[in-house]
Amino acid sequence: MLEIAAILHAKGCDVVTIDPDALVLLAVHELASWDIGMLVVTKNSRDVLGLISERELTRGLLRHGCQLPSLRVRDVMARTVATCRPAESVTACLATMTRSRQRYLPVVGEHGLCGVISAGDLARYRPGDRVETTDDDPSRTKRRGDEPEAAVSGSVR
Repeated sequence: MLEIAAILHAKGCDVVTIDPDALVLLAVHELASWDIGMLVVTKNSRDVLGLISERELTRGLLRHGCQLPSLRVRDVMARTVATCRPAESVTACLATMTRSRQRYLPVVGEHGLCGVISAGDLARYRPGDRVETTDDDPSRTKRRGDEPEAAVSGSVR
């Protein structure tokens, strides 16, 4: 049974986070700079308070119009967020994603937030697969040192 911990080991555990009090404009900047679809909302880099993805931004734009960029992340973030644990199986996480209609699952270990798994990450592995870990693995996500030059106050763990 393939566990999420093995996938995180292969792709990396860095997570791009944002404070709930940050402006939505910063969230948009971070999503574009990192070329990612979701930010984990946290105050302390451990506890998941919510997430903000392209879905929340689209809904926020319909609801708030041109005022969206000046709102706070907490005003538009998804507050009900399914998570998974490192020891969970790919199959269990796929079921959680389907049930919660989330394309991203924050991974929460005994010390808090420790990674993010996307539907794309899980699609790369089938139950029974072995995960190869190499430094030049193209599925590896943002590594330390890959920070965009214009990163303002989002944080990467």
